[in-house]
Amino acid sequence: MAVSEKMKNRFAGIGSKLKVIFHEREPKHMMNIWQAAIAQFIFSFILYFLIELFSRRSITETFAFMHNSTKVFVYNALYIFVTSTPALLFRKRSFWQILIFGIWGVLGLTNGIILANRVTPFTGPDLKNISEGGAVITKYLNGFEIFLMFLGIAAGIIYLIVHYVRTPKYPGKMHRGPVFACVVAAFLGFYGLTRFCINQGILATYFGNIAFAYEDYGFPYCFTVTIFDTGINEPDNYSQELIDNIMTNDSNTEETSLDQGDKPNIIVIQLESFFDPTRVSWLKFNEDPIPNWHKLCEQYSNGYYTVPTVGAGTANTEFETLTGMSLHFFGAGEYPYKGVLKKESCESSAYDLRNIGYNAFALHDNEANFYARRTVYKNLGFESFTSAEYMQGQDDTNYNGWMRDRNLISPINDCLDSTLGADYVFTVSVQPHGAYPTEQVLDDPKITVTGAPTQEQDYAWEYYVNELHEEDQFIADLISSLEKRNEKTVLLLYGDHLPTMGLTDGDLTGGNTYQTNYLIWDNFSMKKQTEDLYAYQSVAEIMNRLGIHEGTMFRFQQANMGGRHDNFLANMQALQYDILYGKRYCYNDDGDTPYTPSPFYKMGVRTIDVTGFKELSDQMYYIYGDNFTKSCKVFIDGDQADTTWISQNILLVQNTDIKDWSEIQVGVQSNSSTHKILSRTLKYQKEPEPTASPGASATPSAGAKSDENKETQ
Repeated sequence: MAVSEKMKNRFAGIGSKLKVIFHEREPKHMMNIWQAAIAQFIFSFILYFLIELFSRRSITETFAFMHNSTKVFVYNALYIFVTSTPALLFRKRSFWQILIFGIWGVLGLTNGIILANRVTPFTGPDLKNISEGGAVITKYLNGFEIFLMFLGIAAGIIYLIVHYVRTPKYPGKMHRGPVFACVVAAFLGFYGLTRFCINQGILATYFGNIAFAYEDYGFPYCFTVTIFDTGINEPDNYSQELIDNIMTNDSNTEETSLDQGDKPNIIVIQLESFFDPTRVSWLKFNEDPIPNWHKLCEQYSNGYYTVPTVGAGTANTEFETLTGMSLHFFGAGEYPYKGVLKKESCESSAYDLRNIGYNAFALHDNEANFYARRTVYKNLGFESFTSAEYMQGQDDTNYNGWMRDRNLISPINDCLDSTLGADYVFTVSVQPHGAYPTEQVLDDPKITVTGAPTQEQDYAWEYYVNELHEEDQFIADLISSLEKRNEKTVLLLYGDHLPTMGLTDGDLTGGNTYQTNYLIWDNFSMKKQTEDLYAYQSVAEIMNRLGIHEGTMFRFQQANMGGRHDNFLANMQALQYDILYGKRYCYNDDGDTPYTPSPFYKMGVRTIDVTGFKELSDQMYYIYGDNFTKSCKVFIDGDQADTTWISQNILLVQNTDIKDWSEIQVGVQSNSSTHKILSRTLKYQKEPEPTASPGASATPSAGAKSDENKETQ
């Protein structure tokens, strides 16, 4: 009885404390509406200073920005203030003030964290890339830091809930009519101020380099622009006549001259963060970090490869290379892979080469959903996409956990082996991806690096350069495998952006920070050329040299490869707008596109199949089949079983029963945080076993393939 009374008193005490916590406080010494507005105005300037401090990570640089760009600083502070004015319309004003200012603070802090780990700042499209962020967060933050991040998020949510309940209501007269009028006037006035600043050149609407734009124009303004400024603006003179004129006078009108039986395989490989590190003037190496590349450059076409972004622009460079289009015309917040290409098909090199008999394959040794490639590649005309989930060697990773690119050689050859005709294989590598550790993580590096301003930067460069050294060996081994095939082949290799090391043009002995390096290898004596290419020109150049003249954008690029006329950029913008957002005059009069995704698009070039099973013990079985990978999961009658990968031909399942007529499937599970099933095999059905004769040996159980789910692979 005493214990019961004690427990009752304890719960009563807890209840009393909760009542205190979740009890609205009495309004004491609350500011009136106009005093609150003045306080918000002052705090907006303080908060904006902190936001810039988060991104610049230097109080000196933040004060310098405030002094040198005073108008921009005041504009952004006013922006924060204007967005906070609706809080004055509520009696629980304090809560809404904290919520609005808190959102700005969290956005600014997020930008600072992102800038500490990559070159590009936090943008509007990043809000759509939450799944991608979850997939790579462990590459930038350790487990404890991730724990602290989620703990902070949880604490923030709890604080907002408690604060909302406890916030006292303003007891005085609200003056909602005049206050609402002032809020509306503030927003309208700020819109006018924005237009004035743009017209006066204080602010810009086009960001040639988004990282520099954030430094010049401030986080609040730039972040907002990247949210709302998407797509391509319609040209002023956009019409059927304009497009017809471009197609007639500014595009290559030659017909494809390549014989059907003389088509070479075309392989394009986008090398993650690849460029020649000997271009950095102050770096010193104990030996040539990329000897195979340099040797190949002596024999084959090469030069600088101009990419759309300085750093972290993988999908952007990929888009330009595949489509022949330029991101120059897109709004600051447009990532085509996360926007239009998730919804619409788009003419590409894959579609155009398929039109003349090529087979088109895409490969990437990262998870399938990263930058929505699983969907985008289908809309870009590829017939299959082999992601990391469909590859062997998933455990062959580097210090950062990225798959080593030598694991791409076998899948590339699988694509070439899978057909009798000519193949187009587009591949994206991942191994040299950041972040680059600033402590020594390589015990005995093959390449030693010195010359960076600090020891930490030396370690980062040393790690990166040794990844490049392995990449260089991957290139040599791939070419060796292609030479053994005795098939005509042309191979384009290029870097997608410079490493996220904060390089400037002054650090380089040649080229600029928008220029990586490229190389075109072949085994049929194409003439060597040393010239610089834009990403959107490269495939058009290769097609032109092979006698292939296909595709709207590629014909346009071929006609303008040398000297560009005055209307080149305007006409390219018009064609891009027409194809992606316009009436598609370049194709027909009814606005339809002739490019539609293949109905036979599949994940993985190798077919995963279930051929049988064998009972090992109670609720434990071997599942036999072909091309199993570490991402494979077994499903028994639709339920996922506890699966362990044994080999390409065997999966072990435990804690499950396979009964007569049970249906067995193998699904490939995404390596992303979603763990969604990307594809499934045909169903294998267990048939009742016949009575075994004496002395019969144990064999895998018989079964039959179901006709269901034929197109799920």
